[in-house]
This record gives sequence, structure tokens and C-alpha cells, in this order.
Amino acid sequence: MKLAAALKGVSRQESDGAPSVADGRSSRWEEHRAERRRALIRTARRAIDALGPGASMEDIAAAADTSKSVYYRYFGDKTGLQRAVAEVVILQMQQKVLDAAKAATTPREGLQSMVLAYLQMARTSPNVYAFVTRVGITESGAHDDGAQDTLAHFLSAVTEMVSRPMRAYLLSPERPAGPDDAAPEYWPAAAIGMVRAAGEHWLATPDTPGKPTEEQMARHITAWLFDGISRYETITPSTPPTPARTRRPAKDTP
Repeated sequence: MKLAAALKGVSRQESDGAPSVADGRSSRWEEHRAERRRALIRTARRAIDALGPGASMEDIAAAADTSKSVYYRYFGDKTGLQRAVAEVVILQMQQKVLDAAKAATTPREGLQSMVLAYLQMARTSPNVYAFVTRVGITESGAHDDGAQDTLAHFLSAVTEMVSRPMRAYLLSPERPAGPDDAAPEYWPAAAIGMVRAAGEHWLATPDTPGKPTEEQMARHITAWLFDGISRYETITPSTPPTPARTRRPAKDTP
């Protein structure tokens, strides 16, 4: 009986230990897959940066010295790769924004730092920026809701980053109350629309001596968001000028 009990105990210990071995192997495999996925994303970014946002999965796989099927296995399709690259770009932007925000002493400085980080990312890697913000990026060229979701996620994350300092400003007790106190709810969406539209127009403008630098463009956008166009009220007439009257010629008397 004692021997049977001992054998039963050993059997139970081996049974209890088996999942730990399996869990360890599973954990190592997951770590390997995660590292492999990160490496594929890094290579894809380099390929897109060199070849442009229209690079095919075959081109990207060739740059990674692997097969297209490997990318499909890890990302599903090109839209899945687009989403994965966008997530990495957003994380890097967030880190830059956090680093810059630490030195900001006012909401205005914080906003300008965030806008500058956005412009620098777009300017440094314009092809990667275009890749993660393009809708319908599937290789067939067909409209794809997944790509729209990627763009929406990207813009939502950037909107949240840009909106934080303005919310702090608008909700500050030191700020005088005004008719626009509902702005914290609507301002962020309007702000990112301006940042994106102005930034992409600036990005597409050829480099000329008169083109603003990244820092200058960030200051311009920040001023538009904080000050609007009120500075132009003094030089813009509120009503159109009244046209001068035309004098009628006198009639000849008979």
C-alpha cells in the first residue's frame, strides 16, 4: 500500500509539472513570435521609406529577405501590416510628445511641442506617414473598411495627444468664462483637422526659401488654434466699401 501510494504521488507530481513545462515552451514561442513580428515591422518601415507607400507585400518581403507568405501569416494582409506600422509610429510619437511636454511650462508650449512632433514625424518619414494614413491600401486597390479603421485609430490617437494641453487651458479656473465653454468637447476634432490639413499641405509644398521650417509651421498652427484670425480684424474691413456714385450727365434744355 505504501509503495502504491508513493507511486501515485510521483505520478501526481509529474502530472502537475507537465503544464509548467508546456507553459514555459509556449511563453518562449510567444516571445519569439513577438520579436519576429517587431523585426518584420522594422524591415517593412525601411522598405516603405525607400520604395514609397505603394510598395507591395512582395517588395516588402523581398526587403526582409523572406517570403510574402510570412508577412501574411503574421499580419493577415496589407491592411493588417498598415495597422501594425501605424501602432508603432503612434507609440514613437507619443514618446516624443511626452519628452517635449516635460519641458513645456504652459498649455500653449505643450500644444506647440505636440504639433512639432507630428510635423517632424511626417517630414522625417513622409512615405511611412502616407502609408499609415492612406485609406484603401489593399493590394487590389479596393475600398477596405479595415484601412479606414486604421486611419481612424491613427487620427484618434493623435487627436488625443494634441487635445490634452488645450483641454487643460480651456478648463483652467484662471481662464475667464466665455461663450465658448463647450469647446473642450468639440475643439480636439477641429484642431486635428487643421493640424493634419495644414501639415499635409506644408509637406506637399516644394522646398523653397520661403517655405516655413518645422518649427515655424508648428508656431503658425499653434497661433491659429489659440488666437484664430483675430489679428487680421484691424486690417480687414468689416463691411465692403460702398461703391462711389456715378454722376448722371445733365440733360440738355430745349
